[in-house]
Amino acid sequence: MEPDPDRHPRPDRADSAAVERTILRLADNDPVNDHLDAFTALLAPEGRALLDAVRDTDPADELAVATRLRREHPAGLVSAALGQARLRQRAAAKFGTGDAGRMYFTPNGVEQSTRASVAAYRAARMRELGIGSVADLCCGIGGDAIALARAGIRVLAVDRDPVTVAAARANMAALGLEDLVEVREADVTEVDTAGFDAVFVDPARRGGRGRIFDPEAYSPPLSWAVEAARTAPHAALKVAPGIPHEAVPGDAEAEWISDGGDVKEAVLWFGTAPGAIRATLLPGPRPLLSRGLPDPAVRPVGRYLYEPDGAVIRAHLVAEVADALDGGLVDATIAYITADELRPTPYAGAYEITDQLPFNLKRLKALLRERQVGTLTVKKRGSAVEPEELRRKVKPQGPNAATVFLTRVAGAPTMLVGHPAQGLSRRPIDPQGPEALRPPPA
Repeated sequence: MEPDPDRHPRPDRADSAAVERTILRLADNDPVNDHLDAFTALLAPEGRALLDAVRDTDPADELAVATRLRREHPAGLVSAALGQARLRQRAAAKFGTGDAGRMYFTPNGVEQSTRASVAAYRAARMRELGIGSVADLCCGIGGDAIALARAGIRVLAVDRDPVTVAAARANMAALGLEDLVEVREADVTEVDTAGFDAVFVDPARRGGRGRIFDPEAYSPPLSWAVEAARTAPHAALKVAPGIPHEAVPGDAEAEWISDGGDVKEAVLWFGTAPGAIRATLLPGPRPLLSRGLPDPAVRPVGRYLYEPDGAVIRAHLVAEVADALDGGLVDATIAYITADELRPTPYAGAYEITDQLPFNLKRLKALLRERQVGTLTVKKRGSAVEPEELRRKVKPQGPNAATVFLTRVAGAPTMLVGHPAQGLSRRPIDPQGPEALRPPPA
């Protein structure tokens, strides 16, 4: 049966341009995608069918697909489905293709939701603490609530935005978690959390101008979240990893978490170990606890250079790693550890250093030409030179690979050339135990 041209007219060129602009807005925090009616329409049979139809649409093909589908479906619904498909594609990096392909997202939800691996780790830790119920305040599209429910924890998930709440409810239904998660639209500052074993607060850290760095500019402010945390037996507050250490309350445990080497967040725990500081590396988990060690001494560059994980650096635990490696710093202000022996640690990447040069691009270019280096990895810490700028100037060519560190050594701009150390086991060890003080097997 031919579609009724009067009901869904074929778009002309101007209409096509409008469709393209709408689709682009759908995945970029535009209010069109946040309209409750448009979102709700996606949950109806026609909307679900459209979502299935556009599931694997390449962004480059969206205009053609939209033009074709508008012949049989309302233009707004087609645009909403294509926008949701793009959000699902973006969300796959955080939630995996299986879950992301069934879930519903808002643009802010994709940006601000917790990565599934991090949420699962936190939920497992809460389960180990004996927590059976959590008030999840500022729940967003429900990423943490999903992990908590899958850990067997009962959840009250609260958010004040109607579309976000609708997405969270749809996600619990899509993943079969409705029996464990109640999603409520409300102002979190007015929610009674009495009777819950724990409170989890994930304040919004983005505004109209991007990331928010002042904890008191979070929504709600960190000070409110801290007071809410103190009313429960246990609590966890998700904050930006750049939070100043002096902003951490004295009765909180501070934890910095990385996943695959990328720092994802910091968490302030209440009801656990007041004053404790830890870095946790995922996958694992591989926790590193502070022992309150003084800053490592600066020493000459040895045979090996260790680059600590970002969570270790943010948690100010470089000294704990340096102590386990019997190493020191290349500079008092730079978080590179140098040592004479190669020792296994999950908390830092190890490199064998072959050359140490004062900063001089001509000398570096000559060295790389002599070594026939065509694959050059550039790392920097304490240098204003951009890696791409350096590659463009030295023009590496050849079959070999090398890594150059642009840094300071005892205050002087320096280039350290080397390659990843070979033969290290990446198994977790306790940097405070005797195993850490033994060299690796020959």
